[in-house]
Amino acid sequence: MTPVIDVHAHLDVPAIAGLVEGRPGLAAEQAEQFATFGPGSIKRNIELMQTSYRPLLDDLDARLAQMDAGRVDIHALSVVPTLYHYWADAPLANDIVAAANERIARTVAQRPDRLTGLATVALQHPELAADQLRMAHRQLGLRGAEISTTVAGRDLSDPDLDPFWAAAEQLGSFIFIHPWGCSLGSRLAPAYLGNIVGQPAETTVALHHLVFGGVLDRFPGLRVCAAHGGGYFPHYLARADHAYQVRPESRTMARPPSAYLDTLYFDSLVYTDDALSRLLSVAGPGHVLLGTDYPFDMGVTDPVDRIESLKLPPPDRDAIVGGTAARLLGV
Repeated sequence: MTPVIDVHAHLDVPAIAGLVEGRPGLAAEQAEQFATFGPGSIKRNIELMQTSYRPLLDDLDARLAQMDAGRVDIHALSVVPTLYHYWADAPLANDIVAAANERIARTVAQRPDRLTGLATVALQHPELAADQLRMAHRQLGLRGAEISTTVAGRDLSDPDLDPFWAAAEQLGSFIFIHPWGCSLGSRLAPAYLGNIVGQPAETTVALHHLVFGGVLDRFPGLRVCAAHGGGYFPHYLARADHAYQVRPESRTMARPPSAYLDTLYFDSLVYTDDALSRLLSVAGPGHVLLGTDYPFDMGVTDPVDRIESLKLPPPDRDAIVGGTAARLLGV
């Protein structure tokens, strides 16, 4: 029986708040978030974190009950993405990462039959991030890392980040790209557009940077999975392929953009049968992994039902709900 594995399930690390409190970088980060999401959405998010989300993030029994209700066997835990704090200097960043990864490892150790873990890393310090990733694998038993779509103003294609990508490839890490915020700023402040539009847009840009920036050529063994169905990336690759053919400055990589679908993975969080069918038609069932965004309200609580509503052949269904994730995570 194929285990059902949710690759998009978050865990909070309350200790990090004490580490960053009062830091100028935190104030700047909060101001940027306020501009992106607007006061109404910020207020609502704070309320939810203090009420309905709190037990689901902190109480293991509540998590397991929710998993059982959604027919999920295993959560791949990653930190709440507000905890990246890529502005931190190296000593502080090391403390943040240590607190996060130790918390994830301790939680996994409570129920290793139901949980596995993804590290966080100080990607703003690439050599340190590589060391943290190695430690996460070799000492804490974690299976990869969650990273954002940009790093303190740098894109994921920045050559300075190559030490991290090299370590991830060598370790066989599962790298889960999950955005928080959006560089479009206050244009998306109304109506939670910072999340509705901004998060998928950020993922789309990040994946294009991995392709057009040559990262997937330099490190062909990477295991990269993008949250929220990969944003808009899988659905408009024909435009990128066309540019590759007609614009010499767009031919910056070894293959046409759509060819890199064979090295990328996407979670299934796209909400409707039509959208999921389209994602599967582009990426293939072997490259779509079940994801819920637990426990947040932009996620779903019936992920297996949504996969099964498509009435896929059993091998395709099994690959999506957990077969491919089990292989990539080494579960």
